Amino acid sequence: MAGRFTNPRDLYFGEGARHEVKNLKGSKAIIVSGGGSMRRGGFLQDIQKDLEDAGFEVKLFEGVESDPSIETVMKGAEAMREFQPDWIIALGGGSPIDAAKAMWVFYEYPEESFDNIIQPFSFPELRQKAHFCAISSTSGTATEVTAFSVITDYAKGIKYPLADFNITPDVAIVDPELTYTMPAKLCAHTGMDALTHCMEAYVSTFASMFTDANALHGIREIVEWLPKSYEGDKEARQHMHEAQCIAGIAFSSGLLGIVHSMAHKTGAAFENGHIIHGAANAMYLGKVIQWNSKDPRAAERYAYVAKEVLHLPGETNEELVAALVQKIRDLNDQLNIPQSIKDYANGGVKVDAENPQMVSEEEFLAKLPEIAANAEQDACTPENPRETKAADFEKILKACYYDTDIDF
Repeated sequence: MAGRFTNPRDLYFGEGARHEVKNLKGSKAIIVSGGGSMRRGGFLQDIQKDLEDAGFEVKLFEGVESDPSIETVMKGAEAMREFQPDWIIALGGGSPIDAAKAMWVFYEYPEESFDNIIQPFSFPELRQKAHFCAISSTSGTATEVTAFSVITDYAKGIKYPLADFNITPDVAIVDPELTYTMPAKLCAHTGMDALTHCMEAYVSTFASMFTDANALHGIREIVEWLPKSYEGDKEARQHMHEAQCIAGIAFSSGLLGIVHSMAHKTGAAFENGHIIHGAANAMYLGKVIQWNSKDPRAAERYAYVAKEVLHLPGETNEELVAALVQKIRDLNDQLNIPQSIKDYANGGVKVDAENPQMVSEEEFLAKLPEIAANAEQDACTPENPRETKAADFEKILKACYYDTDIDF
């Protein structure tokens, strides 16, 4: 079977890259953005002015929530149908960009149903009415270069990863200036999300030479620069913004695995709040490496990362995999991310006197069978290197809750 490697046609990077929007050709542009940080930073106004200078009539759709809902998507699509833009400009973190990708589908195909498009790679042919430009402000999801969008059905408490090469943006803009004001905690969570993208893409059954090149370089950059970026260093923020983007290039075509399946299905499942996506990945990644390393090819690849990319100690594959898992734990500690669901407090911080545990053991165990069944059905499960069934997910999730090693 032929492999496939799909990226945006144009990718602009470096400080000030956002001003490249003035070279877009068209007459109407809608800017989709989030909760207001892009307006406070002046970036939204910058982009609106550049577009107007280029002759566009511009409409704004602001206020996309984090973990965007189906309702927000439908509202945005309706605004687009009224305005009829020929460019959709998505600005901000993963949430507004993901939401705008889904809006695009319902703008061009009003009769399409959400239930239809949750089947991976089943989208209708886009670009009948509009092209898409994504400008990212966080260094993690890389949705500006991927074929994916994550939308939450709050009624069901499930996050759906939508997947189709049709929603890969036409233009991606990776401007580090948008990340300089990113809060440290957001920097930590999105950075660990990016590291997970690289690790999962590298061991995925869909990996190829094209995705491996990006995944391996991304791992090296992220492990080196994320702790400095967390402290607010601008050079490190620039490295991280580009590294998370190549992580996206790796996983958009190389696909992901069960760290993401579990992050998607535990994210909105508990009543006292969300398990933030990047923090979930950070907590689950080491456990999944232990689980996958029973697969000989995956073990080889993890050992290669440990020895050749990160220069960790160890002679045998087993020792190198253990060193890699420990390195991830050390990063979580440096970034103040909890190691387990049991130790997770609201907002992705560790449980302490001020921050109570978010997910009680009782609630976790009560919901475990349903979460495990949902994780088996997740779009990211089939390409995981080791086959994982609902009963396996129950055991792995228990290890993620109690912070126990996986040796089965």
